[in-house]
Amino acid sequence: MKEKTGFSGRVQAFKSLEPKDRRLWYKEFLINNSLYLFLFAAIIAIEIVDPMFLSVPSIVNIISLSAANLPIALGIAGCIVLTGTDLSAGRIVGFTACVAASLLQATGYANKMFPGLATLPIWLVFLIVVAIGAAVGTINGFCTAKFHLHPFIVTLATQLILYGVLLMYLMNGNNNGQSISGLDAGYDQFIKGSFLKIGKTPIPNFVFYVIVITFMMWFIWNKTKFGKNMFAVGSNPEAANVSGVNVTATIILVFMLAGIMYGVTGFIEAARIGSNSAATGLNYELDAIAACVIGGVSFVGGIGKIRGVIMGVVLLRIIFVGLTFLSIDANMQYVIKGLIILIACAIDMRKYLVKK
Repeated sequence: MKEKTGFSGRVQAFKSLEPKDRRLWYKEFLINNSLYLFLFAAIIAIEIVDPMFLSVPSIVNIISLSAANLPIALGIAGCIVLTGTDLSAGRIVGFTACVAASLLQATGYANKMFPGLATLPIWLVFLIVVAIGAAVGTINGFCTAKFHLHPFIVTLATQLILYGVLLMYLMNGNNNGQSISGLDAGYDQFIKGSFLKIGKTPIPNFVFYVIVITFMMWFIWNKTKFGKNMFAVGSNPEAANVSGVNVTATIILVFMLAGIMYGVTGFIEAARIGSNSAATGLNYELDAIAACVIGGVSFVGGIGKIRGVIMGVVLLRIIFVGLTFLSIDANMQYVIKGLIILIACAIDMRKYLVKK
């Protein structure tokens, strides 16, 4: 007789458990899903305190913030699948955002960084910042794969180098280290404009761009040989190498793809925030790493799903928007963010040890 699968099969399997095993199942379920259960309870509590939390403008705001942070999380997720991380992600976002903003300032803007330079086409600037992100990502991947350095060390170094390069870049032209603003109206409209509304609340265009990018990343992860190789290298690089996988090329490509995602994030962020400085991108990698861990991308390697990353990003945005509604001090939010990462990593490691 064929064994039942799916939801009904799991229900029947649960009913067949002994009472002691059922109690263990409940315990494991509560521990493994504690963050989600806490979040669900927090949403209800915040909505009771402030009914505007789940209003249409608030929901659109959460969607927009999630979309703005999703590409960088998708990039870092690949690095985590390889049992690594990327501390340079935020600085790549900041640098590419400042480059995009400087090249797309309005022609007649009084404080234009490069007065003699005409406003470049949007598509060309997009390719430039994506190429910058890809180049830095390739360097990260090459140093990691060829020199067998831990990604933590490599990306820490590139983070510092990029910050110095950004500070020097901001001193060019008439800028003298000032924030870059006065962006071209076409660029502003391309990112923040809207052709769709929910009620009277417009949904920014970049939300739809990110949806397309996310689908492309899902396809790469799940439907290509590169995606299979990435998970194989993350699970066991020695076994992957024996199986014919080019481990070095895979690691470099993963970091290069991550850099591309950071460039996309910077391109969107430049117009979204409107005024870009050396502080742009600061600590963005922390939010992205937290979102990935919450979404089930494991630091033990070879484990992670695109839908989990999406879930993690959205849940993290809900948490921080909720904290704002509760008037929690901005400094305290960093403490909460750190605790979330710590707890999520502890739960992830416990899952790994139980399976092992």
